[in-house]
Amino acid sequence: MEPSVLKPLRYSTLGGQLTDPAIVHLMANALSNPDLLSLAAGFTDNLALPLDLVKEVVAEVAARPGGSETLQYGMNSGRPGLRREVVRLLREFPGEESLQCDENSVLITNGSQQALYMATQVLCDPGDIVLVEKPTYFVYLEVLKGLGVRPVSLPSLPGGRIDFEGLRKLIDRLGDSDELKRLKAVYLVSYHANPSTRCIPEEDKKNLGNLLRTLDFALPVIEDAAYRDLYFGESHPARSIIGLPEFAGLPGIYSGTFTKPFSTGMKVGYTCCPNLDLLGKMLNLKGQQDFGTANFTQAIIETVLADGRYAQYLRKIRPHYARKLHILSDALEEAGLRQLGWTWDVPDGGFLLWVRAPDEFDTRFDAPFYHACIADGVLYVPGDLCFAEGSPYNFVRLSAGVLSNERLVEAAKRFASAARHSETI
Repeated sequence: MEPSVLKPLRYSTLGGQLTDPAIVHLMANALSNPDLLSLAAGFTDNLALPLDLVKEVVAEVAARPGGSETLQYGMNSGRPGLRREVVRLLREFPGEESLQCDENSVLITNGSQQALYMATQVLCDPGDIVLVEKPTYFVYLEVLKGLGVRPVSLPSLPGGRIDFEGLRKLIDRLGDSDELKRLKAVYLVSYHANPSTRCIPEEDKKNLGNLLRTLDFALPVIEDAAYRDLYFGESHPARSIIGLPEFAGLPGIYSGTFTKPFSTGMKVGYTCCPNLDLLGKMLNLKGQQDFGTANFTQAIIETVLADGRYAQYLRKIRPHYARKLHILSDALEEAGLRQLGWTWDVPDGGFLLWVRAPDEFDTRFDAPFYHACIADGVLYVPGDLCFAEGSPYNFVRLSAGVLSNERLVEAAKRFASAARHSETI
C-alpha cells in the first residue's frame, strides 16, 4: 500500500485560531523546571493547603448515612446545600445582609474560570466588545481572544478609578460608529484585583450602575471576586454589584471561587446571578459541557462552610499570605530594585504585587529582560499581557503565593539582579 498522505484538518473558525495561552506557558515553566523560581504562577502555597482538614472531612463525608451519593453524579446547578451556603457566605460581607438572591440564583462551577467563559460565550458573538479595566486579568483577555471577542479598556483616572466622563464619551463614539450594538458586557475584577491588587470603591460601582440605567439596552456586568475572601485586615467595604440598589433590575453576574482561598486543586467556584433568564442560559451551556461540577469536591466545600471550618481556615491563612507579600516586597527593596526606579505598593489582600518599571523598560516575553530573568532562574508575568491594547510594556506581576519564604528572598535577588544587568545592556 502507498503510504498515507497527511491531509489538512478542516478546523472551525475557533479551532483554527486557538493558540497556546500564556498561562499554560507560564505554568509549564513553573512546574517543569525545579531550579526556576516562579514569581509568575498564581498558585497557592502547598504548605498552607488544608490537607489535614480535607482528610478529616473526607472521612466524615464517607461515614455519613448515604455518603456514597457524593460519588454519584450531582445536579447541573450544584448541590443545594452548597448553593445555600454560598448565599449565606455572601450575606456575611459588610452591607450584604439583605442580598436579594437565594440558592436558585447560584450556579456551582469548575472554579471561577468556567463561569467567566460561560458568561462570555452566552453573551458574545465573534466581533463583539467587552469593556475591561486597565489592567485586567490576562487569562480573561485570552478567553476573549479565543472567542473572537474584542476587549476595550474602560477609560481610567490616575490611580485606576473609572473615568465616567470618558466612559460616556466612549459609549457615544461606539454609537456614532454603529458599534454600540456590539457592546455586550463590562468585566470588573473588584476585590484585590489580579493583577492591579486594587479594590473598586463602592462609589464607582454605584456610578456605573446609574450610567448603565441610562442606556437603551441592558448591558451585563461580570464581577470577578476571586480574591474577596483573602483580605488581611478588614473586608473591603464595597458591596457587590448584586447587592447595590443601583444595579437592581440590571443583569449582573457575580463570580466567586474556593480555589484561591481554600484549595486550587478542587476547582470549585460559584456564580450568583439574580437574572434567572441569564443564569438559565449559563446552566444550559454547563449542561452541554459537563452537566455538573464534581459532586464529591462540592460536598467537602459544603461541609467546611456549614460547620465554620472554612472561616477558621481563612483566619489562619490570611496572615500567612500577608507575611509572604511583605517578605517578597522587603527582599526586592533590600536587593535595590526601588533604587533602579521600580515602584510598587504592598496590597492589603491577595498574594500579588503589581510592579512598575521605569518607562523605558521592556518586560515582554521577547525582551532582553525576560531572557535575563530566565537565565538567572526567575519567572514573572509580563504586564503587557494584562492590557487590552497590549501596552504599556513596563509592568510585571509577581506572585508570593507558591514559593517558600527562603525561595521568595532568593527569587527577589535574582529578579533585581536581572533588572540591574538589563540596565547595562
